[in-house]
Parts: sequence; structure tokens; C-alpha cells
Amino acid sequence: MLRLTLAQMRRSLGRLTAAAVAIAIGTAFLATTLLAGNVMTRTGYDAVTATYADADVVVNGELTPALLDDVRGLADVQSAEVLAPTGIEFRKGGTSRWELVLPTTDDPRLSSLAVEDGDLPSAAGEVALPAATAKALGVDVGDTVQVRWTTPVPADDSTAGTDESAAPQETWETVDDDVLVTGIASDRSNAWSQAGGAGLVTSADLLRWTGTDSLTELGSDLLVVANPDVSPETLRDELAPVVPGASVLTKDQAAAEAVSQFSDGGNVLVTIVLGFASVALLVAALVIANTFQVLVAQRTRTLALLRCVGAGKGQLRGSVLTEAAILGSTASVVGLVFGLVLGQTALIVLGRLDLGVPLPSTIEVTLPVVLVPLLVGTLVTVLASLVPAREATRVSPIAALRPADAPAVGARAGRVRLAASLLLMLGGVGVLLLATVLATAGGADPTLLLGVGVLAGALSFVGLLLGAVFWVPKVVSFAGRLLARTGTSARLAAANTVRNPRRTAATSAALLIGVTLVAMMSTGAASARVSLAQELDEHFPVDLTVDASVLGADATLPSDVTDAVAGVSGVGTVLEMRAAPVMLTEDTWITVVAAAAGTATDVLRDPRTADGLADGTLLLPKLYADKAADASVPVSAYATAWETSDPAPGGSEVPLQPVASDLGGIYGLVTPATLEQLAPEAPVSMLWVALDPGADAALVLQEVRSALPDTPAEVSSAGAQRASDEAVIDSLLAIVVGLLGVAVVIALIGVANTLSLSVLERRRESATLRAIGLSRRQLRWMLAVEGMLIAGVGAVIGAGLGLLYGWAGAVVVFGEVGDVVLVIPWPHLALLLAVALGAGLVASVLPGRSAARTSPVAALAVD
Repeated sequence: MLRLTLAQMRRSLGRLTAAAVAIAIGTAFLATTLLAGNVMTRTGYDAVTATYADADVVVNGELTPALLDDVRGLADVQSAEVLAPTGIEFRKGGTSRWELVLPTTDDPRLSSLAVEDGDLPSAAGEVALPAATAKALGVDVGDTVQVRWTTPVPADDSTAGTDESAAPQETWETVDDDVLVTGIASDRSNAWSQAGGAGLVTSADLLRWTGTDSLTELGSDLLVVANPDVSPETLRDELAPVVPGASVLTKDQAAAEAVSQFSDGGNVLVTIVLGFASVALLVAALVIANTFQVLVAQRTRTLALLRCVGAGKGQLRGSVLTEAAILGSTASVVGLVFGLVLGQTALIVLGRLDLGVPLPSTIEVTLPVVLVPLLVGTLVTVLASLVPAREATRVSPIAALRPADAPAVGARAGRVRLAASLLLMLGGVGVLLLATVLATAGGADPTLLLGVGVLAGALSFVGLLLGAVFWVPKVVSFAGRLLARTGTSARLAAANTVRNPRRTAATSAALLIGVTLVAMMSTGAASARVSLAQELDEHFPVDLTVDASVLGADATLPSDVTDAVAGVSGVGTVLEMRAAPVMLTEDTWITVVAAAAGTATDVLRDPRTADGLADGTLLLPKLYADKAADASVPVSAYATAWETSDPAPGGSEVPLQPVASDLGGIYGLVTPATLEQLAPEAPVSMLWVALDPGADAALVLQEVRSALPDTPAEVSSAGAQRASDEAVIDSLLAIVVGLLGVAVVIALIGVANTLSLSVLERRRESATLRAIGLSRRQLRWMLAVEGMLIAGVGAVIGAGLGLLYGWAGAVVVFGEVGDVVLVIPWPHLALLLAVALGAGLVASVLPGRSAARTSPVAALAVD
């Protein structure tokens, strides 16, 4: 039987090639999706941990010089540095800038900044400034700027020598010192985009300017690099006992924790990747199964003849399974290689585009990337061959030689098939709806919900395909009657679609799978883009802030600052905010703000986050949501946020109800009337700024800084950070677009395969039509109309299903992040329908030409 099987494969090489292409495309799509998942995870993780540079382990907690020495003394530690971002004032002429600076590191892997122009600061009195700050100060490499800091000096106390018990007194003196600009610092990974970039100085200068003895006083994060032969996990386990009470995480764990905080406890990146992998697995299985079933079903007559000449049922099943195993494994290897090449090519192309987000230069080939596509391609092909092989061996050889009829609902097999189809569809849809409801409500395990949602969606879709033989021919027949009036070829095409319901259902199912996939992913991606943008609006509520709190107790903005900021191009609305610290509980301080004129909703990205704001309430940011209460609590304002601080002048205790909200940031919101009761003399200490739509947030940030030359207030832009995060999201969605391209190829290959096999199967029928007078042109047009008719019906139904599955998937995946906005990608759907009709037309061209060129006598002689 093995020789016979191989001989049959050689004889059916054309049809097997069509099936092999489907298998290879399915496995390539699965491999590409797994590779894309690795890239998405790596890109997302690198974006949220950009400040950690290339550290292997991150230690977070109370740091001391002794602890730092202990960590550096470990055998497996190559280097360790404290992450100590600090604000320093730089001046040049009449212009000043409050700039974030970092200490230089001995190990370049622990620096998130690079010096592209000039040299790294290596001695006292040297600095590398970000390009925007250097431009604003009007300096370049080799120029000098002034750095301003304060230092304590002993007071001139005439009583110091007579009263030995008196404590020594100190005063603070402002010091201006010249420093040399040795280079321009570049922030390629957008680690410090919210601050508009950062500079570099030596550790000694940073300690001198801040008046501290150790960098451990300036930061709570310790970045550690392991020796080349030590894994991050091993180093983490070794560090944990050395730093008791501190958080010790690998960089990837720190990234997962950061993503978890963004998505309210779940890892949305992992959920997205698992979702794509699950969908790819299902689609590959369906495409392979559908194509191979068509292939084996067409050989029912051949199998019946073999039984007539003495072959047993077991031998025939073994032959079919062997053929499927050989075909599946060979095509899977080809598909895997193609998927790896496609993934690397996509990375090269994306790497040459200016996406604003660093992408890996090479693909990460892991064991699942290799094994999963190979196993799925082989196993699904073998499983797909079981049903038609079993059907071919169940009936008698003489009956198998007759054309197969469609299953009738009245027959026992038809009733079972219909019942199973309805059960899978209704049950799958019900469970999928339940998963969306639970995802919206929150609290459930996102990974579990994803698994349940994918399984339910898969079952409902399989049920739909199982019952396709009952409903697809009827839908196609209805559409065919509308076209039947256009001519003889159209009438014959419409009649052909319902004459063999199995063939019509199989052909339509091929396109249905592809179109549903493309529409689902397109809808999910569009909904994700809008939903994540809305979540970023909540996470970064204000585009830009000017904060004078860095000035200390006298945190009042000069009166001309507002007009200066309002005059900057790209600035839309400027709101003066009064602020006062309040003690919410015995151990919780929070700064409350209120608009001096106007309302806070004028500048909030998402005004709905302030819906709970009213007199008598304190709107808490999401950071303090656990402090919300059902009843009012007495609240008082103070001069500073210290337990020994005096009450705010003229203020009184006010009963306020702490209300939770989705507001990002660290400030609580109260109404102007409430703040007037708490602290009537609260100064205008900050500005909240809304940018014009389409304004470049990073550029506006620098322009605002340039407009405030003598104001050492801290100017930060959540808009710039949000733009950086949106660039990451756009990069991830660019990967999704790449997967959509592969999905379109799957749809085209699927419909081309099934249509081609269908036309090849009907060469005798085509010859008969030619013999009774149908011209070659009419034959080609008949096949073209039939292909477009079946493709069009499959595309319309697939688009509708894709919308529903895409919406449900978006809710399940992104429900943990926030409210999901459902979007209909009309341009994509219109393009999809056009491509589907084109696919139906193109798929019939080659087999149609072949059928038309073959003489009727030769075609009738073909078995």
C-alpha cells in the first residue's frame, strides 16, 4: 500500500500541490504570529522599562551605601548603579532651564542615554545636555553654561561662642558655577520623554549640587547587570537575601508589573499575544482541514475502485493517513521556513521606517515557534483526512462510485449534523457573551477569560462551518437568482452552485474563514487603537503642566507666566491651578488643586474623569482610589505636607467625601469653593495646559520652556509621554497590519485552492457543456460568475461574523484595561469585499482556461 500511496501522490501532484500550499500558508501564518507575539512582548516591555536601560535585575526599595557595596561584591554581579534622576537648574544669560539629569555610569548598559555628538562627561564641571535644552540655552558642544544650586553655610552667630548648648545654625546660599558642555545627550528609547529628555553629569557633581553624600539618597532603584554566564533569574535569586525588604525583579518581571499597573492587574501584552496565537492556531487548523477534506472527498471514486479490486477498509484508511502525514509534515516544514523568512523580512522593513520605537533587529526563534507550527500542520492534516476516508470506506464500493448527495435534514446523519451544528453555535455564542460580560465587570483572571473566549468563539465558528452545507447553498441560491437574468452563463453558474451543496459549502467556507479572520483582526485592532487612546487620556489627564513646587515653600508662579505660556504656538487652553496639601488620613497626604478661574474639565483629556467632582467631594486620582469612602471625613489643609506643618492660613476643617475616579496623576481635585474654605490663601502654584489638536507635544514642551527663561519651575509634558506610548501602540498595531496581510493571503489561497479543485473535478461536466454547444468564452464566464458568487456570499457573511468576533475579542482582551470602544473599520471592510470578489474571479481564470482549452473528447475520457 505504501508504493500505491506514493504512486497516487505522484499522479495527483497538481491537487496535492494545492493542498500543500494551504498547509504551508497555515503553518507560516502560525509561525509568523508566534514571532510577532515575541516582538510585541519585547517591544512593549522595552518601552515601559526604558529607564532601566539593559539591566538584568532591578532592585526597588530603601537603598544605603552599605547595601550597594554588598550587591557589587557578589560574584555574579558585573556592575550595579543607582538610578538617580534629579532636577537641576541650568542658566545661560537670561535663560534658565530646570533639567532632569542622570549620573554617568561605568557600564554603558546601565545608561538609558547616549552621547551622539561630543563626549561623555568624565570630570568635574562637565555636562551633556539634551539637544532641545542646548538649543533653548543657545549653546553647543564646547560652550559653558551656569549650574545653580544651594548649599548650607554656617550662620554668623555672635552668641555661638558664649552658649555652648545652642545648636549650630545654618543658612542656605545660592551658588552659580560654570560647567562645560561636552556632548549632546540622546534619549533614543524615549525613556525620559515626559521630562523632555535628560542630561548627564558625573556622580561627584550631582552629589555636590544636591548636597548629598551618596546616590542612594537620590534614588530608590538599583540597576544590576549579571556576568555573561549568569541568567537574570539566577542573579535575582542570589540578590533577594542580600536586600531584605526590597523588591527584586528581573527586567521582564518589572515590565510585566508596570504593564499590570497600567491594565489594572492584568498583563494586556501577554493577553494580546495569546489571543493572536490562539486565533492563528484555529485558522491554520480550519484552512488545512477544509482544503484536505475537499481533496480526499474528490478521490472517493478512486478509493471505491480500490475496494472493488480487493483493498480492505483498514488498508485504505492507512493509505489516506500515510499520505496526509507525508504531505502535512513536508508542507509544514516549508511553511515554517517561509514564516521565519517572512518574520525577519518584516523586521528589516519596519526597522528602516521611522516608527519612533526601537524594534529588535532579528527574530527570536524559540522552541514553541518551531514545534507548534510543525505539530499543528501535520496533526491537523492527518485529522482532516479521517472523516472523508471514513465516509469513503463506510459505504459499499458500488454506492461510492455514484456522485455524493448533500446530507438531508430528514436523514439520521443529517439530523445529527444539524443538531451538533446548532449546539456548537448556540453554546459557543452564549459562553462568548458570558466571557465579554465578565471581562467588562472585571475581577476575573484575564488569561482564563481569554482561553474561555477563544474556545467559545472557535466552537461557535466550527458549528457554523459544520452546518454550512445546509444554509450556504440556500443563501448562494438566493443571490444566484438575482444574477440568473443576465445571461446563459450566469444561469448555469447559479444552477451549479446549488447542484452540489457539499462543493459549494466547502468553497464558500474557504473564503469565509479568511474573511472572518481579516475582519475580526481589523475590527479588533481598530477598537484597540481607540480604546487604548482613551485609556492613555485617563492615565495622562493633562497635556502639559508648569509646576512651581520645586521652589519650595514659596511655590507661587509669577503673574506673567500664564500669558507667556498662552502665547506659545500649539497651546490651546491654559488654566491657573491653586494647590494646597491636605491630610486625608493619619498616614496619607495628598495635594488638592482647583482652578483659579474656569473649570478643570476645560483642560482634561477625558472630561468624564471629573464627573464625580462637586462641592463637598474630593475627587481622588486612581493612585489613591483605595482611600475612597462612602461618607464624608473631616479634611484640613496645611502650609506644607509635613506632620509638624502649620494649618493653612485662614483655612478651616471641611467635611469632604473622598470619591474614586479614573483620573491619572497624583493630584486630587476639589471645586474652587471647597478650596476657598480649606485654604483661602492657596497660591497659584501650577498651570494645567491643553494643547491644540495635532500639536507636536515634544516641540510645544520645548517652546514653553523657552518662553519661561527666568522661571525655574518644572515643565513636564504628559502629552509627550502619551505620544511616546502611542508610538509603541502604533508599532504593535503595525505588526497586526502585517498579520492582516498574511491573513489576506490565506483567504486568497484558500478560495483559489477550493475553486481550482472544484473546477478540476468538473472537467467532465465542462466537456459535456462544450459538447452541447457552450462556447469557450461562455464556459470561462460561467466559472468566473460562479467563483465570484460563492466568494461574494462568503465575504459578506464573513465580514459580519468578523465584526462580532472582533468586538467580542476586543472586550475580552482589553476589558481589563478600561472601557472598550467598538469601531467598525468601513474602509477595510469595503476593501475586503472587493478583494474577495477579485479572488473569486482570479481563482477561476487558470482552471477555466484549462477546461476551455481541453477538447470535449479528451476531457470526457478523464476519470
